[in-house]
Amino acid sequence: MRGDQLARQWRLIQRLARSRYGVGLDELARDLEVTRRTVYRDLDALMYAGFPVTSEKRDGRVFYRLYESFELADAPFTADEVMGLVFAEDLLGILEGTVFHDSIRSAMAKVRASLGPELVSFLESLNEGFRVLPGPHKRYDELRDVIRVLNEAVLEHRRVTMEYQTGRTGQIAERDLDPYRVWYKNGGLYVLGHDHKSGEIRTFAVDRIRRAELSETPFEVPADFDFDAYTASSFGVVVEEVAEPVCIRFAPRLALYVREHDWHPTQTVDECPDGGVELRMEVGTGEELVGWVLSFGAGAQVLEPASLAEAVARELRATLERYPAG
Repeated sequence: MRGDQLARQWRLIQRLARSRYGVGLDELARDLEVTRRTVYRDLDALMYAGFPVTSEKRDGRVFYRLYESFELADAPFTADEVMGLVFAEDLLGILEGTVFHDSIRSAMAKVRASLGPELVSFLESLNEGFRVLPGPHKRYDELRDVIRVLNEAVLEHRRVTMEYQTGRTGQIAERDLDPYRVWYKNGGLYVLGHDHKSGEIRTFAVDRIRRAELSETPFEVPADFDFDAYTASSFGVVVEEVAEPVCIRFAPRLALYVREHDWHPTQTVDECPDGGVELRMEVGTGEELVGWVLSFGAGAQVLEPASLAEAVARELRATLERYPAG
């Protein structure tokens, strides 16, 4: 099938890219688990597409390898870097309408313009076998100007005056913000910085900014501010003041799912006698964590802290009251 062929040729490119002195036909056939004839056809297809495959005869054997780079204008790219850019363009589709997505599309247009038509056709065909399908995410088509202002403010260290709509009340209020960082997490863009209204470092959802204006007022990011350290206590986007030891027991049916994910840098996963697991981490125990625990239904039980267990139980009781007894 076409998808199998593309996957095999992708592996072939990766294998050639890793070899500095070349790989023989027998070794390639063994690594790819196909016949020598199939490898030869794939090599021929890659060369026809424009990949810089070269061969060298040594001691009666032929060795294949890739030239170190494509020469695209003044910038050299390796074969796997070019293919990586194709996937990056697909990946950044979740930010369509922003400068980030526009930039990768512009870069890929320049890359394609520097390649032959056969190679461009081959790269486009990769979408038949490899795709990036994003989960739920926010849309930023109408926020291009807001994002541009935030980017300039972060880079130039200039204060922003913005109109922000809160998620709880829906009210719109004007705020002055010294933006330290624009970041992407959990399907959305956020800006973090010193909020002059509260006098604290706060995180704001970019899609709730109704207007943003770049001022001439400069600011300095505190020398001791560490973004990674500051956000370490957060389970999601909201930064909690205090991180607490948390332990959640998951039923056996969820054990594999929990084990195979990185939920937080501090996490450890312990096996339970019944086949379940206990997830331990040090995080803030606010609404984001409560909502995450609730998403597993009866398959998750908070063991500690007691305050988190009570918050989850309170939400469950409130939910149960919405349904008639049966």
